[in-house]
Amino acid sequence: MESIKELYKIGLGPSSSHTMGPNKAAKIFQKRNPNCKVTAELFGSLALTGRGHLTDVAIKRVFSNQDVEVIFNYDDTFDYHSNAMRFKAYDNGEIVDEWLVFSVGGGDLKEFGEPRGKSAKSIYPHHSMTDILAYIEKENITLAEYVYKHENNDIKDYLTEIFRQMKQSVQDGLNATSVLPGRLQLKRKCNDFLKNYHKTNSFNMLIYANALAVSEQNASGETVVTAPTCGSSGVMPGCLVTYQQVNNTPDEDIIDALAVAGIVGNLAKHNASISGAEVGCQGEIGVACSMASAAIAYLQTKDPELVEYAAEIALEHHLGMTCDPIDGMVQIPCIERNAISAVAAFSSANYAIASGKEHFVTLDSVIKVMKDTGHDLQEKYKETSIGGLALHSK
Repeated sequence: MESIKELYKIGLGPSSSHTMGPNKAAKIFQKRNPNCKVTAELFGSLALTGRGHLTDVAIKRVFSNQDVEVIFNYDDTFDYHSNAMRFKAYDNGEIVDEWLVFSVGGGDLKEFGEPRGKSAKSIYPHHSMTDILAYIEKENITLAEYVYKHENNDIKDYLTEIFRQMKQSVQDGLNATSVLPGRLQLKRKCNDFLKNYHKTNSFNMLIYANALAVSEQNASGETVVTAPTCGSSGVMPGCLVTYQQVNNTPDEDIIDALAVAGIVGNLAKHNASISGAEVGCQGEIGVACSMASAAIAYLQTKDPELVEYAAEIALEHHLGMTCDPIDGMVQIPCIERNAISAVAAFSSANYAIASGKEHFVTLDSVIKVMKDTGHDLQEKYKETSIGGLALHSK
């Protein structure tokens, strides 16, 4: 598995797969062909929900000084991954460069046929939670120490910056008043929930407010942290920022929890997918909830088996979740899902702790089931906006 730096990234919303990935690919191709006319053909989910996700805007921004055309191909798809892009560079009408590349989630890119589970940048020797748990028991170390043992020495500084940005995104969202962009003209709700919290002192209201603040920032194309994606970026801050506010938890402890959550996200990314276009929203919101629940269980107990159980519960109860955004925008149902799943992360952790360590289903097996379920989901439920809520709405 790769460094968790490849999981936690700071970038612009609204979508790691539809804006961050294509923007990154465009920069690579533009550097290769700085003076050419360029076409960027989008396939699958990138074509079907690209306008709502601002994919064309993200690409055109890179080629602002060149002749560029973005083509939405609604008919053709690739089995390798739904999020395909084909860039072509022209000089005097002749094709001089061509690149087929895939945005596979979390802002990551893969080329056609490239092994999905392997990477030249892999740094972790274990690829299952079962093996990790056995290793840390043998070495008598914590899950956080396991991360620090295999990452570079600057990982704590990196995670400190990640948490700083999470807190900043919460604050920026709570300070914003603008209506969200797009036809839906969706009103921001985070401050309504914050006012409710001040009236009732309800823990859940504070979670809702913080998660919504980040999700609404993401929907506006502002800066967020992929955790593991832009579309699910509100879950982890909703949990960790709230936990710190209520418990006065030191940053160092939150950093450890982020490290542990990163391992859970990495396992899902390595053994299944975090792309809504590939496995549905179970791979985005489901994995985010699993990561957050693991972090909370670690903060409360530091017990690795309870961390694994909490992560398993959270992901298990998101299995089959569809990705069917209205208008192809990361707004409905995405924003609400972040808030609801942030609360679910606490519920999953608390259930695991109260229930005890004994359980029959493992996190590894749920990740495999998520992959199988995603494979079996019809394409109309995988970030295409041609089925589900995207059709049956006002």
